[in-house]
Amino acid sequence: MTDTPSTPLSPQSGVIEGDVHRYALRVFYEDTDAGGVVYHANYLRWFERARSDLLDVLGIDQRASLEAGAGLYTVAEANLRYLSPARLGDSILIETWAESTGRVASVLRQVALRDGVRLCEAAVKVAFISPEGRPRRQPEAWQQAFTTLVPIAAPAPEGPE
Repeated sequence: MTDTPSTPLSPQSGVIEGDVHRYALRVFYEDTDAGGVVYHANYLRWFERARSDLLDVLGIDQRASLEAGAGLYTVAEANLRYLSPARLGDSILIETWAESTGRVASVLRQVALRDGVRLCEAAVKVAFISPEGRPRRQPEAWQQAFTTLVPIAAPAPEGPE
């Protein structure tokens, strides 16, 4: 056994392709409920991981921003729609794009897919807040980064509204 791995390890990371961030994960036993399907709250966890990875890929360092007294993003609203179950061992792709971006908040759309099948979709409003928890204008560079993820024609949710 060696102290240092021969291959450098890196945290799981997604990619931005065009105006969509893609983040892959696998369903583990801990993600499932007694019925053998993914427990509904775990989609929130997965969407949060994908959004956190998106910030990393965009070069947004929330921890440094908070430590500098500027602030950070928080979820102001989250609306989820469950469409089909995921199961143990499934490979899941989380896609994230910006529906809109403003001075203080941005609305992100997210979808969990298995082999192209929509499992769950979400609209998540993230707001920038001060260290004291008050709404604050997003840093201009961060707002511009989200703007790059606003598609000219955002994919419409499937199914009845």
